[in-house]
Amino acid sequence: MMNPMMLMQMKGMLDEFKRNHPKVPMFFAAAAQNIGEGSVIEIAVTSPEGKKICTNMRVTEQDLKLFEQLKNMGGM
Repeated sequence: MMNPMMLMQMKGMLDEFKRNHPKVPMFFAAAAQNIGEGSVIEIAVTSPEGKKICTNMRVTEQDLKLFEQLKNMGGM
């Protein structure tokens, strides 16, 4: 179980992230409505120098169960 003080600190950090990047939570909320078994999630990062790294995953039934648990915890 997590320390309650750590949870409060993480909540504050998440609230600040949402203020700084308001489109990101909206994107995840919209995307979550369309993610099902077999969906492909792709993540790409581009460094300030222009170097790009990318990966993807095909969503499984177990992944969906994890996503649901995280959503119930307030993490998504």
